[in-house]
Amino acid sequence: MSNKALKWTIFTVTVIGNFIAMLDSTSVNLALYPIANDLGVTMSQVQWVIIAYMLTLTIFLPFFGKLGDIFAKNKLYSIGFILFALGAFLNTIAPTFELLILFRCIEALGASIMLSNASAIIATIFRDEKRGKALGINGSVIAIGGMSGPAIGGFLINSFGWHSIFYPCIPIAIIGAYYAYKLLPSATSKIENFKFDYLGFFYFTVCLLALLLAISEGHVWGWQSLQIIVLSIISVLFGALFYFRDYKINYPLINFKMFEVREFTLGNLAVMTSYMAMFTNGILLPFFLQEILKYDALKAGLLILPYSVTLSVTAPLSGNYAGKHGSRFITLCGPTVMIIALLIFTTFNETTPAWQIIVASGIMGIGNGLFQSPSNNAIIASVQKNELGIASGILALSRNMGHIMGVAITITLFESFRNIFVKSMEYPLAFLKAYHLTMTVGIGFAIICFILAFFAYKNSYKFTKS
Repeated sequence: MSNKALKWTIFTVTVIGNFIAMLDSTSVNLALYPIANDLGVTMSQVQWVIIAYMLTLTIFLPFFGKLGDIFAKNKLYSIGFILFALGAFLNTIAPTFELLILFRCIEALGASIMLSNASAIIATIFRDEKRGKALGINGSVIAIGGMSGPAIGGFLINSFGWHSIFYPCIPIAIIGAYYAYKLLPSATSKIENFKFDYLGFFYFTVCLLALLLAISEGHVWGWQSLQIIVLSIISVLFGALFYFRDYKINYPLINFKMFEVREFTLGNLAVMTSYMAMFTNGILLPFFLQEILKYDALKAGLLILPYSVTLSVTAPLSGNYAGKHGSRFITLCGPTVMIIALLIFTTFNETTPAWQIIVASGIMGIGNGLFQSPSNNAIIASVQKNELGIASGILALSRNMGHIMGVAITITLFESFRNIFVKSMEYPLAFLKAYHLTMTVGIGFAIICFILAFFAYKNSYKFTKS
């Protein structure tokens, strides 16, 4: 096998891990209702099938990113595949809701290993504009996995029931584990120098858990309730403890000195807000299609597919462009196009034709494709080679924090708006008004993304650091 062919084979193994991790994380969206009915839980409780997965995945990203700088990537990535396959299999036989949540967390550990190290592996084997192209394809695969999940999940649910959504990933993960072990880089650093900030990891975990629990349950408990006040204090306190500890010690979980680089800091914030904008609609559109337009899970999923199609075309092209010409211009085009798509979504009603849904979804895919790849390229290129692993972990952390925050904030706002409107109008109209207002918040996220990108890459033209 030629060197070029080997590089792209390694790349393929890497992005397969990203694909199944994000595919699984979103394919359950359409399965929440049958899961709730089958396991006897409320819709508020069943949301934790998603939140627990994404929370576990996100919390461990810095940890596994750091391990990726020290341990052999072939062994680490293989373990990720195996854990993911094990969790997916256990999900298919989970007899209770509590065990389903536990098994989802096992699955998320495997996903966290793969997502935290993918960009570092790609950045190691590719240089310059080829790196931009590869990161572009990787970004498109991640987003395609995330947004095509409802379509694939809809087909499986309609045909075989909700348990079946976990079946496809099992054989893919097992095959991936074999080839990851055989093909991925096996070089290691000096393990005897390894130190891990366990106390900082504890602070980080408590901070995130308290924050997300408050956001997710605030509309149920009341934003001025004692529970929310206590959780807010815990989140701020442990977040501060984590920051001051990791800023001072010489083996931090997250190297905050990396955030002194403008492209790295503002770029990660821009990525996070872009995902918040994307999932504002990504989490609500399936509900709109099923509750208001009365489409079944399969048709609803298919109408979301244009997002994946346009993104898969746009992301590699924009990543290649950024590798040659820099990220500044094209990262500003991305959120601009997302705003246009979200404006279209604010016009949806009970008579919206299928073609308009297809067009809006396609435009949204173009916007994300234009933004994600160039931004990832600039962020990765802004750090030193020995920091690629932790930088990759932080980038994945930004993406997933955007995902979690987008889902939690969207559900909270939507249900709050809907509960207010339903007191004075019929349910479909209350749903639509809440949907439109929530899309407006998504536009706000996209505007913030634009501003952050503008300042992040203000003087950036071409990134070629290797």
